[in-house]
Amino acid sequence: MSRTVIRGGLVVTAADEIHADVLIEDGRIAALAATGTPAAEAFTAERTLDATGKYVIPGGVDGHTHMEMPFGGTYASDTFETGTRAAAWGGTTTVVDFAIQTRGGTLREGLDAWHAKAEGNCAIDYGFHMIVSDVREETLKEMDLLVEEGVTSFKQFMAYPGVFYSDDGQILRAMQRAADNGGLIMMHAENGIAIDVLVEQALARGESDPRFHGEVRKALLEAEATHRAIRLAQVAGAPLYVVHVSAREAVAELTRARDEGLPVFGETCPQYLFLSTDNLAEPDFEGAKYVCSTPLRPRDHQAALWRGLRSDDLQVVSTDHCPFCFSGQKELGRGDFSRIPNGLPGVENRMDLLHQAVVDGHLTRRRWIDIACAAPARMFGLYPKKGTLAPGADADVVIYDPHAEQVISARTHHMNVDYSAYEGRRVTGRVETVLSRGEPVITERAYTGHAGHGVYTPRSTCQYLD
Repeated sequence: MSRTVIRGGLVVTAADEIHADVLIEDGRIAALAATGTPAAEAFTAERTLDATGKYVIPGGVDGHTHMEMPFGGTYASDTFETGTRAAAWGGTTTVVDFAIQTRGGTLREGLDAWHAKAEGNCAIDYGFHMIVSDVREETLKEMDLLVEEGVTSFKQFMAYPGVFYSDDGQILRAMQRAADNGGLIMMHAENGIAIDVLVEQALARGESDPRFHGEVRKALLEAEATHRAIRLAQVAGAPLYVVHVSAREAVAELTRARDEGLPVFGETCPQYLFLSTDNLAEPDFEGAKYVCSTPLRPRDHQAALWRGLRSDDLQVVSTDHCPFCFSGQKELGRGDFSRIPNGLPGVENRMDLLHQAVVDGHLTRRRWIDIACAAPARMFGLYPKKGTLAPGADADVVIYDPHAEQVISARTHHMNVDYSAYEGRRVTGRVETVLSRGEPVITERAYTGHAGHGVYTPRSTCQYLD
């Protein structure tokens, strides 16, 4: 039996804050006891970690990543090995990535392909969602089988006609199936048919710079699609999770639905909280670094997102980590913004940026842990194995220094991408040590993990619906 004890830290979960020692046995949390009490003094272990003056928090759960994802003739630049290693550096110990069904293919073929990419390569634990891009009778039957084996969420797209797009009838059929089998439909809510018209018109006017990516993907078209997805889910009697919410009008649609008592949930991402159309408008094609969908919005949308996180109308902050190098990948769109691969790097930055939000007064410490750890674990059927520090939970633990200052930079990050979306940003707070199932992956700012430690983790259904 291997034992570790973490002494003297402030244990912060979504529910509690307590100065406590944490005993870990064989990869799981065995016990917590208030520091200095006889119960804590009785903890014995081969390895003792000193967390005095630090936070002891659950490892982050990033419910939205795209490692090795094909897009626009290229691939996301992080492999499962580099991406999960970078996640660990940032205090994230579980990712849920997206397997992709190709048109004409089966869900099983897509899932098997993603298992092959990830198996034996991950530094931390991982699960999969399934992108459903070809809804037919066979697909619907496969959804039942996937739920039974722990792939319990299915992403559909109202955007990207000809690639991932599903029409309202296909969406309704998938939602009806999810209502029956307990699955959760995740929706990319943008009116892709209308957006394609606006893209064509902008390019015809010679408007080809990256900033026009944001201008054609209008906030109203995100809001319209969000509204439509909510009503289709209501007709189907199914729950709905809207990914990467960026616009205040879309937040308003979610808030209205939740006020009606509908099982509707929303996710936003650090880029929408900290970046804006100012970045998309950076000169000399630099704006291409910030092209993602949904797009960055004007800065005045951020207040609605922070308010949504505080009021629980938005429940989760994930990254939508989908990195493409500026050199050779983002540059594919020089002269035509519609050819810029959509996606930003961020899996390493999420926990630190959200801690900065605590420092800045946007969030409480417990809410930080809720939106980054506990809520995504509950949303995707991983709680309390992941997302908390409690007896029986996996010992996914981060010792976090809330006082250390750092400057985010591509020169020091560990993601396999040649730029940082947050280059030069000074933040307070930094990961010091990370355990995954009790094993040290980051030890006092040194990588001590290895590819293959991370294991595939089947999930139960959404725990907000129990």
